[in-house]
Amino acid sequence: MSEEKINLLIKQALGGDQTAYEKLLKRYKNGIYNMIYQMIKNREETEDLVQETFIKAFNSLHRYNDTFAFSTWLYKIAFNHCIDAIRKKKLQTLPLDKPVQVRDGEVQHQIKDSTDTPEGDYLFSEKKDFIKKTILALPEKYRVTILLRHQEERSYEEISEILHIPLGTVKARIFRAREILKKKLQEE
Repeated sequence: MSEEKINLLIKQALGGDQTAYEKLLKRYKNGIYNMIYQMIKNREETEDLVQETFIKAFNSLHRYNDTFAFSTWLYKIAFNHCIDAIRKKKLQTLPLDKPVQVRDGEVQHQIKDSTDTPEGDYLFSEKKDFIKKTILALPEKYRVTILLRHQEERSYEEISEILHIPLGTVKARIFRAREILKKKLQEE
């Protein structure tokens, strides 16, 4: 389906056309499901997240900018929603002012003192300098791409436009740069 047809369906859906909404849903549901399932690895939770993604997307449909691909916009919503769900699941909190009940009684919370020490500051500074030097030692095509992504916080699409290279090449360069950095950092 061409972007023109998709944009027409979006306009129709915004106008209240339920059939257009269903066509968009049918077009992207499997892809969104597969992406989320790869991250979550739980079918029921994936189904819930897919449904929530489409609800979130169609509630925000009026904000979609048709100068970008609809699929990119939709997948970004799905990805961000999935990351939020993962974070919520991992976030298990306990009150700090109350003891925790365990089988043998109560246990008071003890919080580690994480204040910085001169030694810790020095080691952090050394690591930071080493990482900078390692990035600067990367081959130029990887160095430029990784700096645009992590130092300037540019999106893949922006990097693609800035460097006049395909989006897939941007992703490949960032992946390769991270692999090189990881290997060099592990060697240290």
